[in-house]
Amino acid sequence: MTPTLVFASNNQNKLKEIAALLENAFEMVTLEEAGITEDLPEPYFTLEENAQSKARYLYEQTGKNCFSEDTGLEVAALNGMPGALSARYAGEQKSANDNMAKILHELEGNTNRDARFRTVICLILDGKEYLVDGVCEGTIATERSGEKGFGYDPIFLPNGELRTFGEMEMEEKSQYSHRSKAFKSLKSLLKNL
Repeated sequence: MTPTLVFASNNQNKLKEIAALLENAFEMVTLEEAGITEDLPEPYFTLEENAQSKARYLYEQTGKNCFSEDTGLEVAALNGMPGALSARYAGEQKSANDNMAKILHELEGNTNRDARFRTVICLILDGKEYLVDGVCEGTIATERSGEKGFGYDPIFLPNGELRTFGEMEMEEKSQYSHRSKAFKSLKSLLKNL
């Protein structure tokens, strides 16, 4: 019998992608399928704490092996902000346009445009907790470019590229992707447990 792994999301596309990456070694279950209908809060100021909080809540509610992830953009000149506040950096309306405008405004005239996307995954397996992460280093462009992707993609240039994530097809972006790197680390962790 294939073991079950509950993922702190209802995103079916993300679920399929992760199941394939983990070589279908687990039966992947969404929040809804696990009987959890409320949004999981992300009240903390670090990606690690938010990922742990969601995974712990899931484990308490379901008693099943589970994992969650939190992703953020960390800008060096802004002391690592917006980080865990990435989705709501410009307010609770969670507007990607407002968030990008705020960062571009805050970096006006600043020559240090170093930034990175980071994904942290918290896995709870048989009551034990594990953390892995994935990072994509890059810089913040001086203006938006591209309509693809989501969030901060139109202003983020991964190192070694002249195009933003917003100008790349999903397959190209995944070569650099912090999320992809984090899930590869998760796969490696699961294989070695």
